[in-house]
Amino acid sequence: MNILFSGNDKVFDGVLTASLSIFKRTETKESFKIYVMTMDVSHLNPNYKAISEDKIFFLDKVAKEYNPENSVVRLDVTEIYNKEFAGSPNEQCYCSPYTLLRLFMDLIPDMPDKILYLDVDILLNRDISLLYDIDVTDYEYAAARDHYGKYLIHPNYINAGVLLFNLKKVKETGLLQKARELIKTKKLTFADQSAIYRSTTRKLMLPQKFNDQKFLWKDTVIRHFSKRLFYLPYPHTENVKQWNVSRMYRVFGYNQFDDVIYEYLYWKGKYEHETC
Repeated sequence: MNILFSGNDKVFDGVLTASLSIFKRTETKESFKIYVMTMDVSHLNPNYKAISEDKIFFLDKVAKEYNPENSVVRLDVTEIYNKEFAGSPNEQCYCSPYTLLRLFMDLIPDMPDKILYLDVDILLNRDISLLYDIDVTDYEYAAARDHYGKYLIHPNYINAGVLLFNLKKVKETGLLQKARELIKTKKLTFADQSAIYRSTTRKLMLPQKFNDQKFLWKDTVIRHFSKRLFYLPYPHTENVKQWNVSRMYRVFGYNQFDDVIYEYLYWKGKYEHETC
């Protein structure tokens, strides 16, 4: 199974927690190949540094604890980004330029035909095979609706935090090439997400349980810890991530991920001890 994350040096906690939830919730004996797209654009922001080789090495070591055939691979796309998007209208987009990196998948040699892109702020509640084994042969990708966008933009507006790509079909239709052109020429409210949505030829709509951005139900497969609106004690937004352990427990009160969080704290402590 091929998984893709992206981000800067600060996504270590997200990749670690998300990966642990995948390993601990999935029964398959099939190995995982986890790609982490990254880049250094620290000229835009001092925090925009590529994830380090030592963090990838550590993540790879953790992955191999679950299956010796698992691997974590670092993809530095700084050169591609500077060529494609430097100075574009969406370079200072709503989140960060790292959200744009998934749009380079078709430019990287030897990428697999089927790959699941995940934002780092997700946790698996059930077996990832329930999502990964969905047949996307006739589609560019499969995605669930955006919780707020389906009301505010379009009933089938997708959330790009969970995307099961058929990269072979994507190359045939030019989906990512068209999306990159939009990024380079038009200022988009939600940048990569809107660019993918506008460039789509054919997508498979998934039930919300595959990318639940607000609630955690018994049948939820992926809980996406994206920014959400709370009405009490007054209307406000919260952006609570799973690695913000105390806040996550205080705000949501979940216990379904206790095993993942305990394991994360163990490995995070081990990493800090080894690198201090």
